Amino acid sequence: MHADQVYQLLRHLTSPVVAITSERAGKRNGMISDSAVRASIVPTIPRLSVYVHKFNLSHDMIFETGRLVLHLLREDQLDLVHQLGFVSGRTHDKLAGVPHRLGRLGAPVLDECFAHFECRVVNVMDTGSSTCFLGDVIEVGYGKASAPRGSVMTAAYFRANMPADWRKDYEDHLAAAQRFAEERSRAIRAVVWKALKS
Repeated sequence: MHADQVYQLLRHLTSPVVAITSERAGKRNGMISDSAVRASIVPTIPRLSVYVHKFNLSHDMIFETGRLVLHLLREDQLDLVHQLGFVSGRTHDKLAGVPHRLGRLGAPVLDECFAHFECRVVNVMDTGSSTCFLGDVIEVGYGKASAPRGSVMTAAYFRANMPADWRKDYEDHLAAAQRFAEERSRAIRAVVWKALKS
């Protein structure tokens, strides 16, 4: 089977579109991902995992602080995906104009989302081009709402409904990410997460 066909099949395994926020030394940042999944079947031990590419500023912020907030987004939040996902936090204040507050762990919690999960990183796995962060869910909420509303945005929904004038930027960013990953994905290193060191 051709690599492009395999890639399209693997897209069926994609998570919802999520916003991930982090904070380090007073700098706040946000990014978009579609690689988050539930990582526990035990109701009393809620966990999630998410892959973050090493070229993202958020990667180093999360790796160094051990905390992140993952937000499920609604289908009506396409503009937020554009604001957080189409520029770099190294050159833009991506949370400027995005209503938020610092949560229990000190990372930004967006006022508008379907739901949010404040997480403390408990382990990591290196993939060469990215890190898989395993997070214990410490706090859960609905932004400023008291209950979830709307429908959770999926990657398929985003791709089908993004404005046409975003498509070239989206495809250019995706191609750049794929080149970055292709060059680094085989160079996997063993990592012992700091919290697990004896």
